[in-house]
Amino acid sequence: MKKILMLGASHFQIPAIKYAKEAGYYVITADYKPDNPGHEFSDEYHNVSTIREEEILNLSSDLNIDGILSYASDPGAPTAAYVSEKMGLPGNPYQSVLTLQRKNLFRKFLKENNFNVPESASFKEEGTAKNYAEYLLDSYQYLIVKPIDSSGSKGVSKLSNLDNFKTKFHKAKDFSILGEVILEQFINKKSYQMDGDGFAWDGSLAFSCFGTQHNDFKCNPHVPVGISFPYIESKNIQERARKQVDRMMGLLDMKVSGLNIEFIIDQNKNIYVLEIGPRSGGNLIPEVIRYATGVDLIRYSVEGALGEDCSDLEQIETDGFYSSYILHARKTGIVSQVVIKDEIKPHIVEQNILVVKGDKVDQFDGSHHTLGTFILKFNDHQKMINKLDNMHKYITVKTS
Repeated sequence: MKKILMLGASHFQIPAIKYAKEAGYYVITADYKPDNPGHEFSDEYHNVSTIREEEILNLSSDLNIDGILSYASDPGAPTAAYVSEKMGLPGNPYQSVLTLQRKNLFRKFLKENNFNVPESASFKEEGTAKNYAEYLLDSYQYLIVKPIDSSGSKGVSKLSNLDNFKTKFHKAKDFSILGEVILEQFINKKSYQMDGDGFAWDGSLAFSCFGTQHNDFKCNPHVPVGISFPYIESKNIQERARKQVDRMMGLLDMKVSGLNIEFIIDQNKNIYVLEIGPRSGGNLIPEVIRYATGVDLIRYSVEGALGEDCSDLEQIETDGFYSSYILHARKTGIVSQVVIKDEIKPHIVEQNILVVKGDKVDQFDGSHHTLGTFILKFNDHQKMINKLDNMHKYITVKTS
């Protein structure tokens, strides 16, 4: 029986853990949170932080694993690459995964290889960062402040002046594993942000499925609350985006990996690849893609990590209109009720509510504030877009 080590066992990682178990593999989970829900589905659990590379390497060697996977989690992705490289397991070059996972390295990679890239620089100290922020605001209307190595849009802010710079800088720094913050030019979008998942195989983008990112602007305009498929803009834009990512996968020699990809299109229809997470997306993106295309990226992620052949994966377009939705609170407080209007109920394919009356919740500001998940199906593309943009009217968490 092959052994696979899963780095992390949060709600979003359970599908991969369950798949591996059902496929007949021996599943080991590891993280520093013994109460994470995924551990109950594994054969074995070890309390080791997923970012401690040497400790995870020692554990992997002791357990004699056959594969390692950081599914739907950015922080563990470099660790998985580090272990696979050291032990000769299926995986990707460690330096390539670091390049994708750390925003400062990714911006440098984009610039050196002639991709569109926002002007940016990274800092550990507030003083030098503020000087650069002042320079950016002299040239651009807004700037974006981000941790270089976080995920789930945690710690991201948009600034038009320096009034709150100190607060926003340290908020981003607190979410950074390395304590480093990137400041970058804000690019005005022509349309919705494009967001979706793909799969790298043997140095190319074997499959991708792009959707429309939706946000709750009352909470945080930079944190997605849903992704609807297919993407609202033309197939030509999507194909241009695919070609860019395909070239990146070749340059980075990515062998086998789920990918979470985010793009924006500027006013001149230029495509900017903002992020490529070297792991499958959270927020149920692979599950929604499975409904929309029939392609099971969860299966490919697990099987690929164990050395199984993924060469049969091919590009398949969406059939129908599907979306994810993240249940969240618009105000910090105590949950009094989760309201699901009758009008939206026929569209719900799957739902998982993680809070009950009386729970204390925070205003949504990142994936760590997720209170539940939904998958929805619609019969009309534009109606789906309209519903997702106004989903707080149909599904909401009331707080007191």
